[in-house]
Amino acid sequence: MTTHYRPKVAVIGTGGTFAMQARDPFDWIEYSESGVVLPIDHLLAQLGEVAPHIECVPVTFRALGSTAITPADWLELASLIKRTANECPDIEGFVITHGTATMEETAYFLDLALDLDAGLVLTGAQRPVNTAGSDVLANLRAALAVATCARSKACGALVVMDNKVYAARDVSKGSSFDLNAFEAIPYGPLAQVDALAQVHWRRCLPASDWHAHFQFEGISALPRVDIATSYAGADGAVIDALVAAGSKAIISAGLAPGRPASGEVAAIKRAIAAGVIVVQATRALRGIVPCQAFLQRDGVLAGGDLSPHKLRILLMLALSRNLPAAQLQACILEA
Repeated sequence: MTTHYRPKVAVIGTGGTFAMQARDPFDWIEYSESGVVLPIDHLLAQLGEVAPHIECVPVTFRALGSTAITPADWLELASLIKRTANECPDIEGFVITHGTATMEETAYFLDLALDLDAGLVLTGAQRPVNTAGSDVLANLRAALAVATCARSKACGALVVMDNKVYAARDVSKGSSFDLNAFEAIPYGPLAQVDALAQVHWRRCLPASDWHAHFQFEGISALPRVDIATSYAGADGAVIDALVAAGSKAIISAGLAPGRPASGEVAAIKRAIAAGVIVVQATRALRGIVPCQAFLQRDGVLAGGDLSPHKLRILLMLALSRNLPAAQLQACILEA
């Protein structure tokens, strides 16, 4: 009898909408009120043969709403993935089911912290599995297809939602409840998954060696990095408070030109004088903050095209490795 080869994919459940049970078929918003969150092995058993040609290996992490995810959870999740990869070398891919609120942040942390010889995909859902029009089944099927695609191994962590494949550094959630909630402005998705679960790649990621700088072994906790958002009339109260709270670095999510409000400038200088790293970002969706004379004059690093919350994650890992300021700036612009 011929035995057909089936690639193994570890499916790690972390809770979120993907694992929740709603109270009725149209409970698309307040479904967490049901209090029911299925473990990943129960959910996979309930879903049945999503991809018969792939062997799914359920791995339980913990059930969390993604609004509760912390940097400590990121470290534990990365350790679980690496340990599973080491103990089970026949696993060809990982699919992490995750709540959508912070999926892009977890994805970028894993993208920087892990260097796997396997596909690494995060997916989730906008509607619970027992509601009308749920996207659980389709998103899991697409994620499994991407995780077993050879080309995915060179792409770091990926987010797969609504049959689109996004790079972790670029993706963001742009809608609270729509099924097509995720996007990558201005770069767009890397690939599309079709109705036959075939992956069609449209662009490649540039090569990066920064993963070698961010290996997380030996790190028990990440340094505190905070974000201060600029707005018309903002003063330095938030920045001063963050320094007092022990921030090691502050991301200034500046106005659209990539500058802080005038009332924040003095507080930024005080923060730098106190030894806090300050990175200038912008709250603009298509913004970019290049190196400029006014930043260099004040000792502020340029945030490049990374969003404020992605910069925060990069700085947390970079500071844990004690990278000097010059390397930090290069890392921000090249990672």
